[in-house]
Amino acid sequence: MKKAAQLLNDLQQKKYAPIYFLVGEHETFFVDQIAKYIENHVLTEEEKGFNQSVLYAKDVSMNEIVEAAKRYPMMAEYQVIIIREAQDLSRQLDHLEAYAEQPQPSTILVFCYKYKKPDGRKKVIKTIKKTGVYYETAKIYDNKVPEWIVQTLAQHQFSIDPKASSMLVEFLGASLSKIYKELEKLMQILPQGSRITPEAVEENIGISKDFNNFELTNAIGLKDEIKAFKIIHYFAQNSKNNPLPFTVGVLFGYFEKLLIYHSLKDKSNTNVAKQLGVHPFFTKDYSIAAKNYPLKKVSKAISLLREIDVKSKGVNSTVMPHGDLLKSFLVQVMRG
Repeated sequence: MKKAAQLLNDLQQKKYAPIYFLVGEHETFFVDQIAKYIENHVLTEEEKGFNQSVLYAKDVSMNEIVEAAKRYPMMAEYQVIIIREAQDLSRQLDHLEAYAEQPQPSTILVFCYKYKKPDGRKKVIKTIKKTGVYYETAKIYDNKVPEWIVQTLAQHQFSIDPKASSMLVEFLGASLSKIYKELEKLMQILPQGSRITPEAVEENIGISKDFNNFELTNAIGLKDEIKAFKIIHYFAQNSKNNPLPFTVGVLFGYFEKLLIYHSLKDKSNTNVAKQLGVHPFFTKDYSIAAKNYPLKKVSKAISLLREIDVKSKGVNSTVMPHGDLLKSFLVQVMRG
């Protein structure tokens, strides 16, 4: 994320490289963000007509791209060539090598290479790293997404409630593209400078602020049986939007964090937040949950979740309704 921010900062200061090779094997958001900025800001609208091309790799060969890149811009300082779905040219990468050694300084050539990554041992990749920009996005884990949400909103003078941020991550996963789309929606609806609340997320995105996996883990941690069973009942009635595998994954992650919490010698808020990868606001919830669930109970919960995963697939047992599986889990964990 820091590398992407630095690249965008350089672009804003008009520090351009002749080649941008943007790789998004696991996460494509930053690839699209950087390419979009170049597409929208390097040239004026008048200059784009003759000097900007957005091509799809399946429609062109690498030799054709190189020939186009060697041309000079018309009545502009630069020409911009953006290649989308560049992974379709993986077998032709070597044809870029000679150009990469001496790229045309008045051309900004952008490759958007997604869902896989090129062989880093190839000479062409090593050359691009010397004469241009080679950027490979790292896999973004769930515990890093809330921080990114806060930083992204701050750039637009918005802030967000920690619970609202958790709701987005739990509902949309670690897909930055999906989350950003929803954040854009919220920023268009709410006045600039607003703090995004769980109510705003529920009203405008359709995620229930009361019946979601965040509230379920919170209820379990507090041993609030009534609330936990209400949420499970809601999930059973709305299974399409609350699939069992996702809920089991969230619960597994929650008890895994409790396992880590029990192993910590330093249980200060700062260290707990760091080790568990959670917002400091939530550390007190884990402290309470750890008292309600000693290490032995945490291990039992994790074992039960593994059993649920197997049973839900009908392995060595009759397929049970998902709601019944979760209710059985709650009984054994919260009352056991």
